[in-house]
Amino acid sequence: MRYWQASQGLLIAKILIGLNLAVFVATAAIDSRALNGSLTRLQVDLGLNSSLVAQGPTEWYRIVSSGFIHFGLLHIAFNMYLLYQLGGMLEVAIGRVRMLLLYIACLAGGSFGALLLQPDGLHGGASGAVFGLMGVTAMAYQQRGINPMRTQIGTLLLLNLAITFLVPGISIGGHLGGAATGAFCALVVTAPRQTSVRKERQPLLLVAIFLAAAAGCVVISG
Repeated sequence: MRYWQASQGLLIAKILIGLNLAVFVATAAIDSRALNGSLTRLQVDLGLNSSLVAQGPTEWYRIVSSGFIHFGLLHIAFNMYLLYQLGGMLEVAIGRVRMLLLYIACLAGGSFGALLLQPDGLHGGASGAVFGLMGVTAMAYQQRGINPMRTQIGTLLLLNLAITFLVPGISIGGHLGGAATGAFCALVVTAPRQTSVRKERQPLLLVAIFLAAAAGCVVISG
């Protein structure tokens, strides 16, 4: 399967990792407590919360910005490792533009899930989008007649779902929302040729999924 090819010489995955690292470094430079997972002012300014999104359009940026903040070194290290592995494989498989739009759509889907299930929390991290990449990759195997639970991606998904429900402080809605959005996006970008959406329409559909998820965030926050 192409989805487990080496992620060498890739662009989008590396740019996304660079953005996440830049935000984390800036956060730690302003307040070194960010290194051990303590909440900082910048994280509050960029994080996702239902009551903040409900304040109006000037706060809607949080639907996306929250996906680029992390609470501690372990949090960002784990997410960036998975982003490099999964993002790299998908970038090879579907191309740079679709990979970028897929990531942003899954990020928004994770934000929707977070606000739906845990509206009062302050959410942040790339894990919603990363769970989306796991979801689309698992569906890609399923679409080709391969049981994803018998592959590496199935093991990875089950392990991360276990962590989601067993470890305190995890954005359960963010993880589930991202995974569900990724599985839905697979209908657009990884379906077998006989049932696939025409390639020129795929970017527009991914943008539509992002807008729908973002609009959902606004509606449930209001």
